Amino acid sequence: MDKIAAKQVVVDEIKGKLEKAQGVVLVSSRGLTVAQDTEVRKAMREAGVEFKVYKNTMINFAIKDSAYEPLAEQLEGPTAVAFSYDDATSAARVLDKYVAQFEPLTYKAGVIEGRYYNAEDMVKIGKIPSKEVLLSRLLGSFKSPMSSFARVIKEIAKKNGGEGDAPAEEAAPAPAAE
Repeated sequence: MDKIAAKQVVVDEIKGKLEKAQGVVLVSSRGLTVAQDTEVRKAMREAGVEFKVYKNTMINFAIKDSAYEPLAEQLEGPTAVAFSYDDATSAARVLDKYVAQFEPLTYKAGVIEGRYYNAEDMVKIGKIPSKEVLLSRLLGSFKSPMSSFARVIKEIAKKNGGEGDAPAEEAAPAPAAE
């Protein structure tokens, strides 16, 4: 296989990953130790995020004429790419922990659900909880007023002499015998 064909395979691989990804984050990992890099990669795998280092020229060819083209401005120096397939912000969320912990690791930029974000925006996106956590918080906020209302009604029923249950004479009549 000649050089051009080998490079085209890599470009096609990146394009395939970009097509499936809901979110893509570029980071600079220059200066990470092997142990730090291994820890980041392990956390990414556990979160279902693909994390790989590609040559900038290969990434540049892959993103040309796509929604990811604004990332081309950030393709300087070593670039690691994190692809999120199921949850658009999962790569940024996992990286957020390590960007704070390991000084050499820094955000470059990202594209989340087709929209470009710079490094400062990626820091903010990394702090957003997962979709499941946000949904559970929303449901909890709906449940809280209803639970409070139910407790108040029960207390009112107790004060009025009932135990919160309907009196026996108001219970549904038994079925008639035939």
